[in-house]
Amino acid sequence: MPNRRKLAAYALPMLSFIALLALNGLLKKIDNRFWLSSAEYWIYPLQTILCGSLVFWFRREYQWHRLSRAGFAIAVAVGVFFLWISPQAFLGFSPRTEGFDPGVFGSQSALYWSTVAFRFLRLVVVVPLIEEIFWRGFLLRYLIAEDFDHVPFGKFSWLSFAAVTALFALSHSQADWAAAVITGALYNLVAYRTKSLSSCILTHAGTNLLLGLWIMQTRQWGFW
Repeated sequence: MPNRRKLAAYALPMLSFIALLALNGLLKKIDNRFWLSSAEYWIYPLQTILCGSLVFWFRREYQWHRLSRAGFAIAVAVGVFFLWISPQAFLGFSPRTEGFDPGVFGSQSALYWSTVAFRFLRLVVVVPLIEEIFWRGFLLRYLIAEDFDHVPFGKFSWLSFAAVTALFALSHSQADWAAAVITGALYNLVAYRTKSLSSCILTHAGTNLLLGLWIMQTRQWGFW
């Protein structure tokens, strides 16, 4: 069995992230005051700080691996980006304008820019780290053997591939399930091809960076 610290290192950042999302949903039901009904404007920065700090604290527990097949990883990142935006950008679906809009603080205020900065830090750094550490670094191997740390990174099994792909999709909103299933499968493929957690993180971060820039350009806040 893996030791408790190793298990905490791979699971606790993700569990903390999910717990704060659940708190956000709970607060919305309590009151219609802005800091409760729109708690994501302070919960997302809190997620960024807390989950980022946990990854930093446990950094020596992870098998980062040397960056491998960077061109392939970036190509998948770009492909997944186009997959996510294609319904609105190319197929005529309605724009997704409802969501996390930093403009509520005024487009030129210091609070606006700090909100944008934290949103990109969460999107491009913290989310790729915690999700790839959990999905590809932990669960993809744990479903092969309980002592996952001794399973080579990127080892394939149909059970772990299918389960991680499905669970990754279910962790997104229902409207995004189709895109998330394909994304989960492609991110798993990056793990299998590169044998590198760092390459998986690069792919996820690349997708999210492109998506974030596209969101700022189109104001389709529903993609956050």
